Amino acid sequence: MKKILYWLLPVVWMGVIFRSSAQPYQEQDVKPMLARFIDLSFLERFFADIVFVYHQSEVSVANLGIYGFVEFFIRKGAHVGVFMVLCILFYIALRNTSVHVSNWNLFFAFILTVFYAALDEWHQGFTPNRTPYIGDVFLDSFGALIGVLLVLLVLKWRKKRNAGN
Repeated sequence: MKKILYWLLPVVWMGVIFRSSAQPYQEQDVKPMLARFIDLSFLERFFADIVFVYHQSEVSVANLGIYGFVEFFIRKGAHVGVFMVLCILFYIALRNTSVHVSNWNLFFAFILTVFYAALDEWHQGFTPNRTPYIGDVFLDSFGALIGVLLVLLVLKWRKKRNAGN
């Protein structure tokens, strides 16, 4: 029963991701909330010269307004953070439910996360006003990589701490 609980964490988290991908953009638009609670106009002069293309759309303050510009980074940061957490949860489940202690658990956690990221992006293609984009899978994979690095840091810290005892 305890082993099932370890797998329940990543499965629930995958459900949260799935639910988010199933929402049309309008339901996730945070620009109105940002505008209501935070005056970001002071940022315009700092970011006015930043212009780049992402998924065939120009990302700039001139094109999106300051709230749209900030929202872009919030949304992309969410990709990184959400999949970082998923990778860590997969690792915890694998570590605690595998019959053999394996150094491969972290690698498998990364692969599972990237696979789910691709599957989630494909699923997003069926949601109104949303489009799948391989660039988001790369962002998700970057989040998973950060998760791997965090786990490695914790493992190294634990090893060092245990060696000192």
